[in-house]
Amino acid sequence: MKNFYTLSDLEAWTEAPEQIRLGVLGFPVAHSLSPAMQNGALAAAELNLRYARFEIQPNKLERALRRCAALGFLGVNLTAPHKLAGFSLVDECDQTAREIGAINTIRFIGGGSAAATNTDGPGFERGIRESFNAELRDLHVIVLGASGGGGRAVTAQCARAGCSSVALVSRDFKKAQRLAQRWDRQEIFALPWPEDSLSEGRLKADLIVNATPLGLQPNDPSPLPAHLLDSHHLVYDLNYKPTAFLAEAAAAGARAASGLTMLLHQGACAFDFWLDRPAPLAAMRRALGL
Repeated sequence: MKNFYTLSDLEAWTEAPEQIRLGVLGFPVAHSLSPAMQNGALAAAELNLRYARFEIQPNKLERALRRCAALGFLGVNLTAPHKLAGFSLVDECDQTAREIGAINTIRFIGGGSAAATNTDGPGFERGIRESFNAELRDLHVIVLGASGGGGRAVTAQCARAGCSSVALVSRDFKKAQRLAQRWDRQEIFALPWPEDSLSEGRLKADLIVNATPLGLQPNDPSPLPAHLLDSHHLVYDLNYKPTAFLAEAAAAGARAASGLTMLLHQGACAFDFWLDRPAPLAAMRRALGL
C-alpha cells in the first residue's frame, strides 16, 4: 500500500485495491499510527481486509465518504480536522456522538447510508486508567483546546464519569462557554486561555489534557507555560508522539503520558463497531509497541 491515498485515488478506483475496506481520513494524515494498529488487529483476527490512510482536504470530505461507500468500504475513522464536519454528513449517530457533536468512526450500512459513533471518549477514559492507574471520576481536569473534536470527546467523557471539576480552556472563549453550557453543571466551566486564569489560583487541577493541535508538528511549542506545571499534575497529550508539552511536564516532575493508550482503546472500540466482534487488543498493543 501507499503511505496514503487521496480523493483522486478514490475516484479513480473501480474497486479498492489490496482488500482495502477500512481507513482513516484526515488532513494531514501521514503521521497516523492507526493503519499499523488496525492491520495488526485484522491479521490477528484472520480477516482478509486492509486499513489505509486517506489525505482528504476539509472541503472534500463529503465526496470522499460517498466514494468510500460506493467502493464497498466497511467503515472509516475520521481524524482532524474532520470530526466536527463529519457529524452532519452521516445518516445515523448514536447517543455518544450526539452528546459530543462530533464523530470519529463511521460504519457504512448499505444503500449509501452511514452510521456513526465517537470512540474517543471511552478510549480516553481507558487510556487515563492505563497510563496513570487513576479513575477519571476522581480527578479535577483541565482540557486545553476544549472546542475541537478531541476536546469535546474528552469533556463529554469527563461529564459522563462525574469528574470533580472540568475546566474548558480554548483560544475562543465563547466556544468554550457554549460547550460548558451544554452540560448545565457547575462543575463544568470555561476559562480564558490560559496563563492568567490558571496562575491566579482559581483552579484546582489533577489532570491536564492537551487537546490542541500543538504537538502535531515537531517544532510546536507547549500549549501551557512551563511554570504552571507541577509535580502533582498528571499530564496527558492526545498527540501520541513526543511533544514539548510532555517534555516540560516531565521536567517539572509531573507524571506525563502521550495519547498512545487512548489511540489503542478508541481503536479497539472502532474495531468492535465495524465488525461486531471483540477487538484483538493484545495484537493492537503489540503493533503500537505498548
